[in-house]
Amino acid sequence: MTSTIFGVMLTLILLSSGLATFAIANLAYSLGDTRAINASGSLRMQSYRLMFYANSGSEQADEKIQEFETTLYSDALKRSLGWMTPDELADQYLLVIQKWKLMKLYIEEENSRLYAASLKDFVDTIDLLVLETEQHAAFKLRLLAASQIAGLSLMLLIAFFAVRFTKRKVVQPLHQLMESANVISKGNFDVDVPQSEYIELSALSNALASTAKELSALYSNLENQVQEKTFALTRANNELKLLYDNLVMLHSGKLDISTLKQALNQLRIHEPNTFLRLVISQDDKEKLVIEADGGWPLSSVTQTRFALKFDDNVLGYLEVTSTDEINHPLFENFAIMLARSIVIYNAGEQRQQLALMEERGVIARELHDSLGQLLSFLKIQVNLLSKGLDVGCRSPQVELQLSEINEGVNTAYVQLRELLSTFRLTIKDPNLNHAIEVMLDQLKSKTDAVITLDYKLPMQLLGAHQHIHVLQLTREATLNAIKHANAKHIDISCTTDGCDVLISISDDGVGLEKLKERDQHFGIGIMHERASRLSGVVDFRSNDNGGTTVTLQFPPEQEPNQ
Repeated sequence: MTSTIFGVMLTLILLSSGLATFAIANLAYSLGDTRAINASGSLRMQSYRLMFYANSGSEQADEKIQEFETTLYSDALKRSLGWMTPDELADQYLLVIQKWKLMKLYIEEENSRLYAASLKDFVDTIDLLVLETEQHAAFKLRLLAASQIAGLSLMLLIAFFAVRFTKRKVVQPLHQLMESANVISKGNFDVDVPQSEYIELSALSNALASTAKELSALYSNLENQVQEKTFALTRANNELKLLYDNLVMLHSGKLDISTLKQALNQLRIHEPNTFLRLVISQDDKEKLVIEADGGWPLSSVTQTRFALKFDDNVLGYLEVTSTDEINHPLFENFAIMLARSIVIYNAGEQRQQLALMEERGVIARELHDSLGQLLSFLKIQVNLLSKGLDVGCRSPQVELQLSEINEGVNTAYVQLRELLSTFRLTIKDPNLNHAIEVMLDQLKSKTDAVITLDYKLPMQLLGAHQHIHVLQLTREATLNAIKHANAKHIDISCTTDGCDVLISISDDGVGLEKLKERDQHFGIGIMHERASRLSGVVDFRSNDNGGTTVTLQFPPEQEPNQ
C-alpha cells in the first residue's frame, strides 16, 4: 500500500513538474515573438519610407537599406527559420527575403516606378509574415493553455482515481475494522475482518481477527464458568428448598403414607427421569413399600439404595433407578431427612401413647382404690345380709331381690376388673403389631383356645389415639370370645380395604344369638362407643364356623371423637 501511494504521489509530482517545465519552455520560446511581430511590422513602415529614397536618389538610401536589412535579418525574424518554427512561417520569411532582394535592386537602380509597382505585393508579403508570426505566437499560447488544461485534467483524474482507490482500498477496510472493533467492544466476537492485498491492512486485519478470536475463547470460557457456577448454585438452592419444604411438610402434621408419598413425588418432580420407592422395615416379616407417581419399572438395569439411617436406627431404604446419572448427595440427604423425620415422629407418638397410658393407669389406680373397694364392701355386706335374715323374713320376693342385688354387685365387680385390666395395657413402642402380640400373649395364659394374628397394616397408618382404641377393642372382643363364647379357635385379622382399616376377630364359639341374650354382660355397648370415637362402626355377625365375627371398620389418620 505504501508503494502504491508513493507511485501515485510520484506520478502527480512528475506530471505537475512536466507541466511546469513545458510552460517554462513555452514561455521561454515565446519571449521573442513580440519582437518578431514588431520587427516584421516595422518592415512595412521601412518599405514605404524606402520608396521615398528610391525616388529622390538620396545618399541616405544605403543607410536606410542597411537599416531595413538589419531589421530583416535580425535574430527576432531569423527565429522563423528554427526547427521548431512551422514551415509556412519559414517559407513566408524566405519569400520576404527573396522579394527584398528585388526591391533592393530597384532602389539601387533608382527605378522608383518598378519599386512602387512592386511595393504593394512586397508589403502584402510582409503582412503575411506578420500574420504567420502572430498565428505562430497564438498557437504557442493555445498549446500552452491546452497543455495546462490537459495536465490539470489529468491530475484531477489521477487525484479522483487516487481518492477512489484510497476510499475503496484503504478507507473502507479501515471503516470495517472500526466497525469490527465497535462490535467487539459490545461483546460480540463473531466479526468478519476485511481482506486486503496490502501487507499493512492485512497485518492489521489478522491482528484484529486473532485478538477477537482470543477474546471470544476467553469470554466463552468465562461465560461457561459463570453458567456452570450459576447452574450449580441454582441446583443447590433448588435442592435445599426441596429438602426444606419436605422437612416442613413432614413435621407439620401426621407422618403417614400420603405424606411420605407426597415427599417422594416432590423429589421425583425435581428428578424427572428417576423412579423412586420407599421401603420401610416394619419388622422382620412385614415391609411397607411406598412408590412415587409413575410406579416402579418391572425391569431396571441399576438400582441404588440409600439407607434410612439415623444414629443407630435403620428403618429401611430409599431405592432409586434412573436413566440419568444419580445425584447421590441429594438422595443421601433426602434419606437422612426421611429417617430423622420418622424417628422423631415415632418418638413423639411413643411419648403421646405413654402419656395416655400413664394417665389411664392413674385412673385405674383411683378406680381400684375407690370404686373397687366399695364394690367389695357391698359384696360382703350382701352376703352378710343374706346370712343374717331370719327364716320368717325370707319370702320368695326377698330371695329374688337379694339374688339380683348379689348378681348386680358381682357383675359390676367383674366389669370393673376388666376395665382396670384394659386401662393397665401398656404400649412401649409405636408399633401396634407388637402391642397386640404382647396383649395376646397375656390372654393366651388364661385360656386353652388357639389365638392367631394376621397383621397387615402398613406402618405409620394409625395415630397414637387409634392405637389405644384398637388395642382395647381387640382385647375386649378376644376376651369375650374366651370367657363367654367358649371358643376353641380365635382368629384376629388386621388389614385394609383400600380406604378403611378392618379389624376382624372371629371365633368358633356358641354363636351370635346367645351373645345377644346377654348383651349387657359383654360390654358390646362399650365396643360401639369405642368404634364411634374412631369415626367407625363395629359389626357382629355369625360366621361359617358357627361362631361370631366382630368387625371394626374405621378410616385411618383421624382423631377419635370425644
